[in-house]
Amino acid sequence: MDHATFADRTAHGVVDVRRGDDALEALSAGEGFWAVVATFEGAVTAVRFAHVEPRMPGGPAGALGEVSTPVTPPPAWRPLDGDWHTSLDRDAYVAAVQEVRSRIAAGTVYQVNVCRVVSHRLDDGADLDGLDSLLRQGNPAPHAARIRCAEAGLDVVCASPELYLGVRDGRVVSRPIKGTAPTAEQLLPKDHAENVMIVDLVRNDLSPVSRPGTVSVDELCVVETHPGLVHLVSTVSGRLRAGTTWRDVLAAAYPPGSVSGAPKSSALQAIADLEPVPRGPYCGAVGWVDAGADAAELAVGIRTFWAERDAGGGRWLRFGTGAGITWHSDPVGEWRETELKAARLVGLAAGAVSP
Repeated sequence: MDHATFADRTAHGVVDVRRGDDALEALSAGEGFWAVVATFEGAVTAVRFAHVEPRMPGGPAGALGEVSTPVTPPPAWRPLDGDWHTSLDRDAYVAAVQEVRSRIAAGTVYQVNVCRVVSHRLDDGADLDGLDSLLRQGNPAPHAARIRCAEAGLDVVCASPELYLGVRDGRVVSRPIKGTAPTAEQLLPKDHAENVMIVDLVRNDLSPVSRPGTVSVDELCVVETHPGLVHLVSTVSGRLRAGTTWRDVLAAAYPPGSVSGAPKSSALQAIADLEPVPRGPYCGAVGWVDAGADAAELAVGIRTFWAERDAGGGRWLRFGTGAGITWHSDPVGEWRETELKAARLVGLAAGAVSP
C-alpha cells in the first residue's frame, strides 16, 4: 500500500502526484499534506495524501497512536548478502579527492563533497517496508522517512540525521552536518574548518528568502552522537520574507550546501566532472510539506536507500555515501570516511549488523 511514514506521523490515501514545476506550484498553493522527494540533480516529486495521523513515538514503522486504523506488520527483510557494486572504487575515489585538492590549490573551489553510490541486485518481491522497519530499530534517526508511491515511482527509505529545511511559523531552520568520525576524540581540525565553511554557505543560501537581519547561527559545531559515529552539527535560521514560495526557497538554497561544497557553483561543476552516476534521491531532499499549516520538514537525503530499475528492467537497491574534501584532506582517509558512513546501514541491509 502506498504510504509515507516519518518520525512523528504517517500518511496514506494518495490523491495527487506532481512533478517539477507543478510540484513547486502545489507546495506553494497552501493546501494539503505532501510527501516530497527531490533528487540532488533537482527533480522534485510531491505526493499528496488524504489522511495524516500521528505515529507512536518509538513504535515500528506504520504504528499509529490515538487512532483506530489497523496496522499491518511490515514484512521481514531478507538480507542482501551478495555483491555490492560501487560507482567509484577505492582507486577512483582517491583520484577524485586528489583532483579536488588540485582545484583547491588552483583557487577554483574551497570544498567539494565527493560521493559514490553502492548498489545490490534486488528481487522483484523484496519489500522496502521491511528494510525501513529494520533501520528504525537498528539505526534510529531524527529524520527517518519511508515514502512509497507506485504512481510517482518512489520507493525510498531514509535514515537521515540532517535537517535540510524546517519551517514553522514563518521561521526557516537548517542544521548542516560537516565533520564525521568514529568518536568525538577523533574529530580533526579539518572537520571544524569544513563545518564553518558550510555554515557560511548556508547563511548565504537563506539570506535571499529571509527578512533582513534575521539570519543567525544559533549553534556552531555541536557534537552529535549517532549509531556508529559522531557528527559536527550547526544550526542556522532566519525569518522568511512575506510571500516567499517553495520555488523561491529552493532556487536560493538547492541543492543542500553540506553535500555540495563551496563555492556551490564551482563545487557542482567538480561533482559533475568527477562522479560517474547521478546521485538521485541521495543528497537531495526527503520529507514533508504541510501546505495548509505552513510547516515543513525536509531532510538532506543522506543515509538513504532507494529502489530503481536499470535500462534492462533489473531492480536494484541503491545507497549513497561520501565525504567533504578540503585542502587538508587525506585521500585514503576520505575513502575510509565513506566506508564508515555506509558500514552500519549497508551492514543492516546485508544482515552483517544486528539491529
